[in-house]
Parts: sequence; C-alpha cells; structure tokens
Amino acid sequence: MFSGYSRDPFVRPAFFFIRRCALQRPRSDTRNITKETLNVRSFIKIAAAFAVAAATLTAQAQLAPQKPVTIVVPYPAGGPLDNAAHILAEKLRPLLKTEVLVDNRPGSGGNVGAALVAKAPADGHTLVMGAVATHAINPWLYPNMPYDALKDFTPITLVARVPNVLVMNAETAKRLNIKDTKDLIAYARKNPGRLNYASGGNGSAGHLAGELFKSLAKISIVHLPSSGSAQAQAGLLSGQADLMFDNLASASANIKSGKLVAFGVTTINRSSSFTEIPTINDVVPGFHISTWFGIFGPANLPKATTDQLQKAFAAALNTPDTAEKFARMSATPSPMTSADFAYMVMKEHADYGRLIKVAKIKLD
Repeated sequence: MFSGYSRDPFVRPAFFFIRRCALQRPRSDTRNITKETLNVRSFIKIAAAFAVAAATLTAQAQLAPQKPVTIVVPYPAGGPLDNAAHILAEKLRPLLKTEVLVDNRPGSGGNVGAALVAKAPADGHTLVMGAVATHAINPWLYPNMPYDALKDFTPITLVARVPNVLVMNAETAKRLNIKDTKDLIAYARKNPGRLNYASGGNGSAGHLAGELFKSLAKISIVHLPSSGSAQAQAGLLSGQADLMFDNLASASANIKSGKLVAFGVTTINRSSSFTEIPTINDVVPGFHISTWFGIFGPANLPKATTDQLQKAFAAALNTPDTAEKFARMSATPSPMTSADFAYMVMKEHADYGRLIKVAKIKLD
C-alpha cells in the first residue's frame, strides 16, 4: 500500500510502526485478548491515517509536472537578469520535468514584477528573479512599497553576484579631457550640475551607486532614469547621457571597442575579468557596492517545494555550460542553501538601509 512512499522521511516510520503492530502478538491471557487486540487495531488505524496524511501532504508539496514554472524578471529583456533567467530556464526543464517560462514584467524599479510574485499562489510555479534593488534597496526608497521584501517572499537561492563599472561616453571624455575618476571628480566640482548619469530606473542599483558616488565625492551630477539598463546604455552610447554605473558584462564589449571609457569598478576588489580597471574605492574611500540576483517564491512556500527548487537551480548553476555562459556576463554562479540566502537578504536589506539613511539618498 505504501510502497510508492517508502523513502519518504515522514511516511517510512509510520509504515514500519504499522507492520510492527500487525506482527506483534498480544502478551495477555485469553480473558484480555479481545480488548488488547482492539487496542492494537486502534493504533494501526491511527498510524495508517497519519501515514496517508503525510504521504498526501508530501505529494501536494511537489511541483505539478503538468503545470509550467514561470520565472518573472522584473526588468526589461536584454539585461543580465533576463539573460540569466533564460540560461537557467533551459537547464531547469529536464530537471523539473516541466516547461519553464521567462516573463518580463518591468516597472517601478523592479517593484511591479516582484509584487506580482508576492501575491501569487505559494505552489512553486511562480518565481521571481529578484535583485539587490527589489529586496534590499527599494524598500528604503519607495514610500509606498507594494510588498514587504522580507515577509512576502521565500528565498530559494542566490544565482550570482555581478560587478558594476563606472563608464563614460568616450567622445565626451575626450572632449572634456577626463581620463580617470580623479579627473571626473575635479571637473564635476568645477561644473556642478553639468554632467549627468543614466541608470536603469529610479531605485536601481545604478541609481543608488550614482547617488552614493555623488554623496561621497561631494559633487553634483544629474540623474537620468530609464526604463531599464539596456535603454540607459543606449542613451549613454548616443551621447544623451555622459556617465553610467553599468553592469560590467553589459559594458565590456563597448569598453573593449573604445566606445566607453571605464573609470572604476564598484566592488571593493578589482574584477578578475578586467584586472586593469581600478576600483572607485581607490579614489573615493568607502565607496563599494555589489550587485546580486537570486530566486524567490511567494511567502509560505512549502519546505519540500523550496528544497526541490533549490536543488534544481543549484544543479543548473553548477554545470560547466552555465559557468561559461555566466562568465560572458562577468558573473560567477553562486548557489547557496535557502537558509543562507535568507540570511544574506536580511543582512543586505539592513546594510543598504543604513547606507541610504547616512547618504541621504532619495528618489528623484
């Protein structure tokens, strides 16, 4: 009867309890045999009911193979989160034995897509590729958040950390004779408000990096928010914007071609893929920001479903093919347990809250 669930940690003990009770011979005299036999039968019925309930609960906690899994990307197509989602979707289909779709839902700095998943059924079929902006930055910038970043989600796994880089339109840099971060700060101080910087939108990691840079370098540059990082980069290349804190992978081709000048990476250490680019922290002490993204489900996702998804994503991330594709984005696959990821998100949330308060960063 329970052979299909014999490996389940909840059902297996109940099954052996039933078998033990069934084989046990009551040690009593003939006057009490009927009563004791009835007691054994009662235990068997209770244990059987428990086993069936546990088996049903376990089965219900698994993903339904006939129903697709949707990874919501809260940003436009073409960015690093979108690229990573498509790479993982391809790997996840055979692992989860179901269709895996990618759904771009940009808007409000990532809040629109994240809110959609926060309100979705907690069955594991609707996930979000959340990021440092949606879960650590936006809650401190937006006065009316459509979700609670810590309470309305189940963290499943970190996907990757990606360095950002401060870049300038090469023609603008040549015209203004700006060769590095020191030159940039000197020019901005002499010409307050003349330079501008593009970002993927209000509350994006690029926006926060720009505001922190302004605060620590004591300069005034104008923020030009776009509807996504791809649009922001297009504005930078066309000359509509002067500067941008862009994803290193997205900017790398234009840095190599000479269309953009790289002044510094935003992380505390240099990037292994561009060791010649210094850190901004070398010139502006205290400046360091790292971008990360990971997978979240709605709150109250069953543990069995969370574990199933975490194992599948970890397996997809730990393949050489995935590592090679992520390397093109200057990203390293970084799966972790759901518990470790939850702790990381909580810490990032608190750290960025302090940073935004100290730097007095506000939305435009």
